Amino acid sequence: MSFSSHGFPMMLTFDLDCETMWTARDPEAHTRPILMSQGAYGWKRGVWRVMDVLRRYDIKSTFFVPGLVVEAHPEVIEALLKEGHEIAHHSHTHRWIVTLSPEEEREEMELAQQAIIKATGQAPRGWRSPAAEVTDVTMDLIKEYGFAYSSNFFDDDAPYMLKVRGEQIDCVELPFRYINTDSPYFQFAKILPGRTITSPPQVLDTWSWEFDTLYAEDRMMVLACHPEFIGQPSGAILLDRFIQHILKHDKVWIGRCDQIAADMAPRLKVAA
Repeated sequence: MSFSSHGFPMMLTFDLDCETMWTARDPEAHTRPILMSQGAYGWKRGVWRVMDVLRRYDIKSTFFVPGLVVEAHPEVIEALLKEGHEIAHHSHTHRWIVTLSPEEEREEMELAQQAIIKATGQAPRGWRSPAAEVTDVTMDLIKEYGFAYSSNFFDDDAPYMLKVRGEQIDCVELPFRYINTDSPYFQFAKILPGRTITSPPQVLDTWSWEFDTLYAEDRMMVLACHPEFIGQPSGAILLDRFIQHILKHDKVWIGRCDQIAADMAPRLKVAA
């Protein structure tokens, strides 16, 4: 089936984690200024370069932003909103959910919810977990908070209506996979032994093959990147050239998660 009324659904998404990428792993990471500077690159340089690329093609995207980052960098959030991008929920501190108590998990959800409402004037429509983990509590909160979409699971190449404890809820799942993120290729630090940096042309080939296959199968694609990585000079060129590859194809809708999910939901509910 064709999931969207505007062509093949292609979502370029960005997790603006900044320093929380590291403090979530280790609360003492804030004492390591060079490590923290890798996160600071996201708000100081990376996100602006990403916006430049998106503006070049008049593309509106979704940025998943932890509440702490929303609060710490209002100038970034203001710029993203001015460009027409969506701000979506990505927890508050980016702490790994499986390490939290149910009370802590609820606090994470609520603090970030309020931070986004204060900064944008509206509740976030979508949610993506930090570090790609959820619990039963998470699923209950997704339902309780009324998110219109979730982008968390790795189980399909097509959207579907999410289920919580066996019950279908009014929430579209937009799955993705690690191969379509930037961190496995570019996230390098001394505290992550065994990591190597991949050549951007190799990543371009990989993402292009992924896109071509999914396009031919009439499914969808979610790219999940981080301005800390994709916003570096070579990363921005990679993003630009991948967009060029996408635009060689007819009937592709490159858009925000909230808008694409809203368009697809009626068809998905009928098919479920």
